[in-house]
Amino acid sequence: MTALGRWLTEAVPRGRIAAFRTLVYLFVAGDLVFFTPWVRTHASVPGELYRPLFVSRLLHLPTPTEWLITGIFWTLLALALLAATGRAPRLLGWSVFVLYLHWMVIAMSYGKVDHDRFGLLVALAVLPTAGRARHGDPTRTEAGGWALRVTQIAVVCTYFLAAWAKLRFGGLDWMTGSVLARAILRRGTDLADVIAQVPYLLIAAQFGIMAFELLSPVVFLVPDRWRTTVVGFFYSFHAVTMATITISFAPHLVAMASFLALERIRPLVLLRRLARRGGRTEAAPARTTATGPDPVVGDPGQAVVGGPPAGP
Repeated sequence: MTALGRWLTEAVPRGRIAAFRTLVYLFVAGDLVFFTPWVRTHASVPGELYRPLFVSRLLHLPTPTEWLITGIFWTLLALALLAATGRAPRLLGWSVFVLYLHWMVIAMSYGKVDHDRFGLLVALAVLPTAGRARHGDPTRTEAGGWALRVTQIAVVCTYFLAAWAKLRFGGLDWMTGSVLARAILRRGTDLADVIAQVPYLLIAAQFGIMAFELLSPVVFLVPDRWRTTVVGFFYSFHAVTMATITISFAPHLVAMASFLALERIRPLVLLRRLARRGGRTEAAPARTTATGPDPVVGDPGQAVVGGPPAGP
């Protein structure tokens, strides 16, 4: 196997695949309910406004109707929750990918196409190939490593291609223009208003964003011990973005978890331990602390040993 092949299929613990799979499929279910429930409103939009994406035209997908959108929503929600359990990873995985892809095509065929879902879609496409995996399983798998590596490449491509698009459509003027200023005017927070008052800070930030996105492939070149730090910087970038212009990039952040050692995080095990501790605490017998000899109570008219006579 070539060096590239070894890098693409670097084995990872199956427990990491199981944790990432659960995270991704739970997010899909949450996305339907919390992030993209507005897609269901397209059921009442006239079909003339539907402008199918290239993939929709390629696959000859039908114009969305109320029955189609409602059916995809409830079926995808149920299958995503089932897939999060790790059962039938190929059957459920492919089903979730196909339905979620169609859901995204419907969502993005009426206007702007969001690029923060590219990594998540790639993750959904490759996770079924990873096979079965159990939480906490230390056995290493090359198939799972390939699935995570491809997802990581998609995450980095999201950054790098975003920079390329900025230069393609905005040119070098993107860095010296008023891009962030307009974003702050549209959806800025109080923190953004404070930052905007600092002279030239927004221009410097635009240069920084461009440099960050162009240099994002460096995450594959740094030693393993530094990679988590670089990924942490990626997350901090999105934290600042959310705190200033309220753009979350939630699907992208989920896909970026492919860089993390998720097998070390086992919430179910922690909950079981807490439950056992709570059970032992409740079952423990109450302790009685002695503070001295109990008083001796005698019957009326009966003398108490060591005490005064009962009678007059």
